[in-house]
Amino acid sequence: MDRFYITTPIYYVNATPHLGHAYTTIVADSMARYSRAMGRDTYFLTGTDEHGDKIVQAAEKGGLTPRAYADEISGHFKALWPELQITNDDFIRTTEPRHVRVVQKLLQRIFDQGDIYFGEYGGHYCTGCERFLTEKELADGLCPDHKTAPEYIAEKNYFFRMSKYQQWLLDHIAVNPDFIRPERYRSEVVSMLEMGVLEDLCISRPKSRLTWGIELPFDTDYVCYVWFDALANYLTALDWPDGEKFRRYWPVTQHLVAKDILKPHAVFWPTMLKAAGIEPYRHLNVHGYWLVKETKMSKSLGNVIKPLDMSWKYGLDTFRYFLLREMKFGNDASFSEEALVARRNSDLANDLGNLFNRVLAMCQKYFSGVVPAPSASDEDLKELAANAVANFVRLFGNCQFSQALESLWELVRGLNKHVDSQAPWALFRDGRMDRLADVMYGVLECLRKVAVCLVPVMPHAASEMLAQLGVVGSPALDGEAGAWGLLTPGNQLAASSTLFPRIDPPVQAGAACPGPKKDKAAKPAAATEAGPARTETPCGPGLVEFADFQKLDLRVGVVREVVRHPDADRLLLVQVDLGEEKPRQVVAGLAEFFAPEDLAGRQVVIVANLAPRKLRGYESQGMILVVRTEQGMELLTASGPVASGAKVS
Repeated sequence: MDRFYITTPIYYVNATPHLGHAYTTIVADSMARYSRAMGRDTYFLTGTDEHGDKIVQAAEKGGLTPRAYADEISGHFKALWPELQITNDDFIRTTEPRHVRVVQKLLQRIFDQGDIYFGEYGGHYCTGCERFLTEKELADGLCPDHKTAPEYIAEKNYFFRMSKYQQWLLDHIAVNPDFIRPERYRSEVVSMLEMGVLEDLCISRPKSRLTWGIELPFDTDYVCYVWFDALANYLTALDWPDGEKFRRYWPVTQHLVAKDILKPHAVFWPTMLKAAGIEPYRHLNVHGYWLVKETKMSKSLGNVIKPLDMSWKYGLDTFRYFLLREMKFGNDASFSEEALVARRNSDLANDLGNLFNRVLAMCQKYFSGVVPAPSASDEDLKELAANAVANFVRLFGNCQFSQALESLWELVRGLNKHVDSQAPWALFRDGRMDRLADVMYGVLECLRKVAVCLVPVMPHAASEMLAQLGVVGSPALDGEAGAWGLLTPGNQLAASSTLFPRIDPPVQAGAACPGPKKDKAAKPAAATEAGPARTETPCGPGLVEFADFQKLDLRVGVVREVVRHPDADRLLLVQVDLGEEKPRQVVAGLAEFFAPEDLAGRQVVIVANLAPRKLRGYESQGMILVVRTEQGMELLTASGPVASGAKVS
């Protein structure tokens, strides 16, 4: 199918945007970008839902009319999406005249079909859900979602014969097993339908109780139930019933929703469509909740995450990558800044950023900063890349975003190992320039593939990677798995890359200093004439006595040999000459910042009297001192040549 229509739910304007809204919309945007990269004619819709009881209540609380309130909050959503690089084709509001016309046309068609009738009903009405709840749905007399007692209301209303389509919906799901995905939500809907008779749906509210809504075309004393109104937006945006966009995109419709609105989208909506003579959508894609400290976000709990705060603080590409990588689509996931920083430093800074920077630096040194022309290709590397990209494309297309990115990182990690095993620095030293060109071209071509795959997820960073590889434009993802050699020899490469510098873990705001740790057997330090005794605390560097500093034996040495730790990607085994009988071995966690050839022959300062200890099976006999910078790490060294073993004093 060469067309693709993706929709987010239209977001209810009773609150400003939060992390949940951002996640759904970023996922939809990534799906749209992926579809365009696959060569499909793509249409992407989002918007706001603006009618109903809760909007009236929120407006009254703010001293505004419902219209003014809806305008304000909808404006917040519309302004946020460009900040998150959302590429929607349309933004719909349910208060727009075009939507009012479609809702009334849909109501009239179903009414004329005989599937809307007038009746009297008494039930438990939850304002938070904006619907009547059945006795089975109540938990100890309370709404299970809002934990409040619903109000019992008896009134005359219009009803949609939803029960008429119960068996049809069950049959449709059975014949189309991927109609609702992941499978756990399909099973939930099937169980819901099989548990008992599907009730008819109340689709109106009397104007005596609510006026903020769309009038029923066949009775102006009533307004439309907010869900019957809201769901029709997916048709409005395509100019249903006679628009070209409807004919073109409706057969390939994919809805994207959170699990809390599964029932309206999986039961109300397809039965409404069937009653109106409209074929149902192709897929309903359902995701879980983002939890903060294992609790669903809530304004009352004060744990709502603001998406722009995260984007500004850690970078939009990092934020987008984290959301798609951390949540296994369909399951709940926990959000924390610590997890975001850990993912950034591990995946983006250590694995990808360090590799990309190392490779560019080596090409600058060995080939004057241009893509070398290969004479042969490494078949194992080609196979690794082909499998990783093919898996990425397949999994991403099935909404398995986390697994897709993990498959891509198998290639990234494989490239790091390939560079280490092929040792370009040794090939250069030995003058094997043909083989060196083959190795470096293969890695560069694979990095191009990684960047192409990342375009839907991290559009800015992927574009920067491609530009640093000398690639112009946005290459297509379709066919990338089987392609090889698309990177042009002679392309000018960037000299280095700092797309993903490491960032420090966040400090918890307002966290109290725990104070100094006390040994139960220790006596309090005595005060001196200079003032009270000083105690070091974990909240700051504290002060040390000169005698303590004198205990450190800092010496300058020369690095004689460096190899990577065979079982730890971040560790280097460094042999340092301190003028002793044989070099000292230091196990240093510097592999993410320095390639082995970057350290060989360099002067370093080490703590020479640090007690030896084993790290991952190898003894470390000291510590190399470094300085953290915005770009990564720099060695602490002498300003000029000094004898090996010279003491720092």
